[in-house]
Amino acid sequence: MSLSFTNSIAVQSRARALVPLCVGAGAYLFFLYIGDTLLQDSDSFWQIKIGQWILDHHALPYTDFYSFTRPGEPWISTSWLSQILFAISYAQWDWAGPVILTALAIAASAAVFVYLLEAHLEIPRAVLFAMLAVLLSLHHILARPHILALPVMIAWVGILMNAADRKVTPSWVWLPLMSLWANLHGGFVLGLALIGPMAIEAIWTLDSGKQVRLLARWFLFGVAAMAAACVTPYGWRTLLGATNILNLGELLSVISEWMPANFASFSAFEAAILGLIAIGLFRGMTLSPPRILLILLFTWMGLTHVRSIEAFAFLVPLVLAKPLGETSPLPQADAQAGESWAARYVTITGALMIAVAAWTTTSIYMSHHRFTFTMDQTPVAAVDLLQQRKAQRIFNAYQFGGYLISRDIPVFVDGRAELYGEKFVMDFFKAVEVKKLDNLTRLLEEYKIDATLMGADMPAAQVLDHIKGWKRLYADNIAVIHVRDGAPDAAVPAKP
Repeated sequence: MSLSFTNSIAVQSRARALVPLCVGAGAYLFFLYIGDTLLQDSDSFWQIKIGQWILDHHALPYTDFYSFTRPGEPWISTSWLSQILFAISYAQWDWAGPVILTALAIAASAAVFVYLLEAHLEIPRAVLFAMLAVLLSLHHILARPHILALPVMIAWVGILMNAADRKVTPSWVWLPLMSLWANLHGGFVLGLALIGPMAIEAIWTLDSGKQVRLLARWFLFGVAAMAAACVTPYGWRTLLGATNILNLGELLSVISEWMPANFASFSAFEAAILGLIAIGLFRGMTLSPPRILLILLFTWMGLTHVRSIEAFAFLVPLVLAKPLGETSPLPQADAQAGESWAARYVTITGALMIAVAAWTTTSIYMSHHRFTFTMDQTPVAAVDLLQQRKAQRIFNAYQFGGYLISRDIPVFVDGRAELYGEKFVMDFFKAVEVKKLDNLTRLLEEYKIDATLMGADMPAAQVLDHIKGWKRLYADNIAVIHVRDGAPDAAVPAKP
């Protein structure tokens, strides 16, 4: 069957709606199959732990109670709703729960993305853009709150872009979407920040009189969106909590997901940027200054922080969809055919069949596959020994913080960098990397550390072998334990 024939059928029938559903189902099954790769970040442990605490106490955290270095310090969880969802899914199905929840979020993201692109592009191109966006985002697709918020981000930007294309104001009916985003993840501030550039795009080609009126309506919508973002249990403090991470300065350059993109070797992101340039040159597209600004903004975000590459991957195509579509306009749909009962029946029946097939596949796969967290984030044997010794003040590696929290052990540091602050975490990194030896010894004494839990390949783990007053108690290929020399030994478990 030729693409033209397939496209003709899709345009003339409401069955076209099955395309986003099929793409979403495909994405879901793919990430279900590689579900173990979603469990590679120890932050997932403390996200689930906090969600369970919220469920158990019917309250939200306002201070820290998981570390011994910042006990009682002000801290709010801007991802509380995601944490509850992860906690519920984990309680029901162990690690399969977070995997399925994450896969569903990716499926929804892909489906919404294709649906928005379909308005301007042929189906094959819309699907291709979705596949490329997922490919670019693979490094950051993890069982964490930002993925649950991803479909909301795509939908929100799609709504803003659609209104800007039509030279109107976004409907206030969509404001609850911003509230949902604000309760799922702190990235909602991007959605607020994009209202300004989208408003400029909406008024760009209008005469001055219409520009003023439309800009005023967009301004009111922006104020309403900011108010909607405060419809959370934390109220206006949600805005402050979401922006705290951006004030960590130098620290952002040493946390892997906040590092700038590295082009030392060829990457998918580099290919995407070159492809974007090639499309512009080949198509000879002329974009409005606001659209150029948006593309430059998303590109800058991806270059500055690798965790923002998924924003580049999913949002740049939404900005380019209309200009690209104008170079090869879609045929107009037959309204009567589109609204026929037969087409509605096909759409509903097809959607149900896709849902049933996906759930059946999930049940079969889960019956013989057990999802497990990556081992280098879970020093099980080492922590068992520390609990046996009743260690109270453990100087732990950054990546072990989440796992220690899941074991109800107070941590020195964990992934909540905004809680600890730039200076504290930078001192810690310099200590474990032994960039300053006195940093390591000072922190061990200042915080009265009685045991250390370092990664097996960390410089600090090797240096502690030679620091007076410390001795190596345990080591495996994941973690190394040192305790103060003279402390009573305990039975050391066999290495795994």
